[in-house]
Amino acid sequence: QVQLVESGGGLVQAGGSLRLSCAASGTTISIRTVGWYRQAPGKQRESVASITSAGSTNYADSVKGRFTIPRDNAQNTVYLQMSNLKPEDTAVYYCQTQVIFTNYWGQGTQVTVSA
Repeated sequence: QVQLVESGGGLVQAGGSLRLSCAASGTTISIRTVGWYRQAPGKQRESVASITSAGSTNYADSVKGRFTIPRDNAQNTVYLQMSNLKPEDTAVYYCQTQVIFTNYWGQGTQVTVSA
């Protein structure tokens, strides 16, 4: 049973930083592509960042230069390091991976950035 558990969300002022964690069980995260997504109220879920098994990363234009997606293979965890946060980054953040054509999502963690 693959499970993803996000943590690390919270309330932060604009310009601040947060680190989200996505801890995996039931699969080895180093051999998967893992993505971070977010969904703001009234908006569609959007891709924020991803990391492949080879370590290649990809970022949405809106977060380039501010977010990074490091991975700790020993902890079987992928992070989303967010800095210089803006109010428009406010959303529920989810991590996702695919195992044998099945998508798995975490429960989400709320990030709120105050102006």
